[in-house]
Amino acid sequence: MRPVLHFVLASKFLLFVFHTDSQTPGNPPGSKIHHQRIERNLFEPLRFDSKHPIFVRVEFLCGHREPAKRVCRTLIRVANPLLSNRKRRVGRMSAKPIKLLYWFRTDLRLHDSPALMKALELGPVEFYPVWCWDPYYVYNTPVGPNRWQFLLDSMNDLSKSISRINGRSKLFVIRGEPSITLPYIWRQWGITHLAFEEDDDKRHSQPRDQSIIKAAKDAGVEILTSPGHTLYPQEQVMAAAKGNLPASYRGFLSAIEKLGPPSPAHDAPGSLPNPGSTTLDDPLPPEFLEKWKKAWTDRLATEKDVNKKNRVAEDKAYQSPHPLSGPTGQFEIPTMEELGIQPATSHHRGGETVALQKLEEYLKDKEKVLKFEKPKTSPAEFNPASTTTLSAHFKFGTLSSRLFYARLKQLEKENPKIKASSPPESLIGQLLWRDFFHLQQSQIENYHQIEGNRVCRYFDWRLKDRIRRKDVEADGPEDNQDPEAQKNLRAWIDGMTGFPWIDAIMRQLKTEGWIHHLARHSVACFLTRGHLYISWERGAEVFDDLLIDWDPSLNSGNWMWLSASAYFQQYFRVYSPIQFGKKFDPNGNFIRHFCPELKDFPKQFIYQPWEAPTAVQKKANCVVGKDYPAPIVNEKEARESCLKKMKEGYEKNRYGADLQDTTTTSSSSPAKPKTSPSKTNKRANASQETSKSKGAAKKPAGSGSKRKPDKDIHKSPDGSKQVKLDFKPSE
Repeated sequence: MRPVLHFVLASKFLLFVFHTDSQTPGNPPGSKIHHQRIERNLFEPLRFDSKHPIFVRVEFLCGHREPAKRVCRTLIRVANPLLSNRKRRVGRMSAKPIKLLYWFRTDLRLHDSPALMKALELGPVEFYPVWCWDPYYVYNTPVGPNRWQFLLDSMNDLSKSISRINGRSKLFVIRGEPSITLPYIWRQWGITHLAFEEDDDKRHSQPRDQSIIKAAKDAGVEILTSPGHTLYPQEQVMAAAKGNLPASYRGFLSAIEKLGPPSPAHDAPGSLPNPGSTTLDDPLPPEFLEKWKKAWTDRLATEKDVNKKNRVAEDKAYQSPHPLSGPTGQFEIPTMEELGIQPATSHHRGGETVALQKLEEYLKDKEKVLKFEKPKTSPAEFNPASTTTLSAHFKFGTLSSRLFYARLKQLEKENPKIKASSPPESLIGQLLWRDFFHLQQSQIENYHQIEGNRVCRYFDWRLKDRIRRKDVEADGPEDNQDPEAQKNLRAWIDGMTGFPWIDAIMRQLKTEGWIHHLARHSVACFLTRGHLYISWERGAEVFDDLLIDWDPSLNSGNWMWLSASAYFQQYFRVYSPIQFGKKFDPNGNFIRHFCPELKDFPKQFIYQPWEAPTAVQKKANCVVGKDYPAPIVNEKEARESCLKKMKEGYEKNRYGADLQDTTTTSSSSPAKPKTSPSKTNKRANASQETSKSKGAAKKPAGSGSKRKPDKDIHKSPDGSKQVKLDFKPSE
């Protein structure tokens, strides 16, 4: 009896493989069935002749959800070489050899990279792994020394991994604006195909990619893209949600439940094709060189170098004898010295190798991993932290979220006696939060700011963004006319607010580039709705600069949430800058480490040093107001003032999308909503899933109505305040 393989196409590249002991179609009673999910790009029935004939049938059954149960290893080993051989034969028959440039971005790894797999499946005769050193990120995106170092670590590690597989290859760093440098490189190297992982950032990445795609089409270069940064492709999630953006975590879970588990993680490729010639015109054509130089000098002329404050020397990344290929002309990775950036101070290092080692090390404590509940972890633990600290690796793509998911599921299966926690508190829950906010970013315009953001409430924050349209002025004093707010913001950034818990967190952030999720909650609440009433956009900018795990979707989502501007309405649930830290660290060890001037204070005064008698302060060698600042605000009065303003803001019921979009007139009064508050609220939630639910019609807290607690609200570890569950991915 001849064996039969049935390949069932469940999505564009996802196949289920069935082997039966009968060559008849279907699954007759009594037949032995083996299942395996594999990645194959098959679109037609195939038949291979071998010593033992194997028949392959492809069925287009989109949405098939049969789970993978067992692996038919013998037949798969037979089938895979046949498929590969067929592809090689097809490649040889092609009139034009494939010369492929793979553009690495936030996927700095070789393992489980769908876009990379898709590229290699074409069977290119030449393969160029490339990174574009884009002046937009060098000059116009805030990046602190710790994140620069993490990025360079990751690039160097990837390059070494590529070279280990193919000694003739490495990560080729091309310097310059992608829209200018890539088309030139295509012509010089004879590139036929460009591949890269899709990006959901609407602010810069997607417009950049669209310009590259257009240039590629004009040049006759074929484009291959694939999602891979999240567990689930966003198009599939939106399709499962019937085109309505899930506006809540529960709605998101309902959508992905229809999709089944994420695609399986795949190993790194065992081989990589050689790169071809990497020679460039010498000298570069004057017209091209002028255009290339103008692209980055114009940025410095029209937009300031936002990273200048971190430079201790002149940036020379674009000033070598070989403009595109670096100082030696070998397309080398830049260094911190070349960038003129001051040395990093963080102990967190980047790279796929480090990420995989950290993952395996963390998974050794099976009970801790399986029983993990994010809200119960301590923000005061450091070296080591109480969570995974893998978030920066997910941000830069040095670790696949699908691999982490698969390893967690494997651990659950191997340890059935350990009762595992479940989303949203579990580690898998954190990965799903990450997917949720990437989906939000992909569907909402102006997600990273208040203006034009349909889900973000508009409050009369201090130091809010100046409205850029001429007909709309800020409701309050202009930024440069509010020196007290500027002073408060600077104290918060520097960790000099006079509140030790807040200051210790901000100093840890500046030193390490990472802080625990509840620490982020504390400082974000303090800056915005809790005590200082400063715009969340200012806090997001600081995190943008200092966090090594900065991710545009998660950063903006966090700040909108914690400022009660979106997703979370219980603005009156305020983190105490005094009491909250005591629940985790009554002795104040965290404060003593990051605020060493306070290290000799007695336990009873470590969170409130201003209450210590003068004699106690002198004995501790730290006099408040001299050696350590007095509190910048009265905690109780500031909190009450913020609550009053938040209540007023909720009653106004304005959203960022309510700001008018005209530039012909000027006015000193704020823009008025075009509709009544109730209609405005409906418009702000248009095409969102929760607009159809009962909860969507309820008035916000503080509007005079009684509101049942949202099911996503959980008690904080201190047992008194209720806070929204964190959504940072496995920090």
